[in-house]
Amino acid sequence: MSLAYVILGLLQQQERTGYDLKTECFDQCVAHLWPADQAQIYRTLDKLEAQGWIVCTIEIQHDRPNRKVYRLTASGQTALTTWLQTHVPPPLLRESLLVQLYFAAPLPNAAIIHLLEQELASRRDKLAVCEAIAVPLFNNPTASRDQTLHRLVLELMTRREQTYLDWLQDAIAMISQQREPGCE
Repeated sequence: MSLAYVILGLLQQQERTGYDLKTECFDQCVAHLWPADQAQIYRTLDKLEAQGWIVCTIEIQHDRPNRKVYRLTASGQTALTTWLQTHVPPPLLRESLLVQLYFAAPLPNAAIIHLLEQELASRRDKLAVCEAIAVPLFNNPTASRDQTLHRLVLELMTRREQTYLDWLQDAIAMISQQREPGCE
């Protein structure tokens, strides 16, 4: 998946500036799914505009710099709809921690545990971010279709982080009981 489809999806919801995309969307709504910095967002907006998938209008402001407001075009909507209906294979798993752990046998237990504890803290932070996102619960009859889909995504993200936390705690306990290298 590319950042382009995330931006198309966000612009499908409403017209936005690049600044709005960063502060309202990537820093808040989708930070747990797809992080992006300001430069990536603006480069992608330029590419999408060149493809004709979005258009930009300039809003003149007298008290502040002019605003460039982006909106989806018909061809952008078609591209997004096609992508939404196309299965995207899972990404290749490239987790540095797992590779580090795979080759960590020569290290002392304390070094391995320290590495795992750092990941544990990072994953706890990510879980806290997920838990802080306000989306109505599944049984809420007033929840919109968007809110229900957002809840489904958030539920998977939360479960995945909790599973990772559980695994890290198990791994720390196991390493704590292992004999140190050279002590056989």
